[in-house]
Amino acid sequence: MHSWGALYPPLRPRGSLCYYGAVVITRRDIVKGIVVATAADACGAATAPMLGLLAPVESAVPPEATLLYPRGIRFRNVSLGLARMTPEGYDQVLDRISPMAKGLAQQGAAAITLMGTSLSFYKGAAFNRELTQRIIEASGLPAVTMSTAVIEGLRSVGGKRLAVATAYDDEVNRRLQSFLHEEGFEVLSIQGLGVERVEDIYKVTSVGLFNFSVSVFDAAHGADALLVSCGGLHTLELLKPLEKRCQVPVVSSLPHALRAGVRLLGLSGQVQGYGTLLARAT
Repeated sequence: MHSWGALYPPLRPRGSLCYYGAVVITRRDIVKGIVVATAADACGAATAPMLGLLAPVESAVPPEATLLYPRGIRFRNVSLGLARMTPEGYDQVLDRISPMAKGLAQQGAAAITLMGTSLSFYKGAAFNRELTQRIIEASGLPAVTMSTAVIEGLRSVGGKRLAVATAYDDEVNRRLQSFLHEEGFEVLSIQGLGVERVEDIYKVTSVGLFNFSVSVFDAAHGADALLVSCGGLHTLELLKPLEKRCQVPVVSSLPHALRAGVRLLGLSGQVQGYGTLLARAT
């Protein structure tokens, strides 16, 4: 596993400018996205379907949601209060998922997405399916997990031999590799940033994440897709640059989980300009 110092330039404080080529992401962009999400939720037409988001950490709707889908969909986000990205940390929030899913249904959600990749894959493929069923039974709504979203995304773009860049430590990576094998994928390379404390995810810069993901891909000779796993990583603006650099489709947790959730509402989830998978109508 790479050390933080070897992979990254000095970490910029939260709110500072992060960039890669034409990609510019500032704190203003994030705040703007949150404001738009709040306004859309408060002022959106009553007939617009609502996607409920069960988030491990953040209580605000991710800005990517309304950047991708600014009209015709409302989003409602609730936080499960995850403190550590470890199996023990995930265990502590499992009992909160069903009652919060029920609450989202009572607030008007028409479908639910569980926005935590490691939270749904850490006990294997059968547990991911079981967790999905728990949400469906508690809420009475169609549901998808972030893990299912990335699996379906990889299959959609024809990925079979994978390079996998993650935010996780070695133990969570080991569980992800096992999960991917269960789902029929070959993992040629998997490396993580070693993040355990949730607050440390905010230290990851866009340029650092780009460079790290490229290094993981370059270590996987013959990979036909790149997976960037962790819902806390903001990857939307990196999808096209990564695909251009690596010359393979890129699937990542947050934007492609939003796509999967929107598709549960009966929409295509198609958006141009953010890589191969989001450009697809089916």
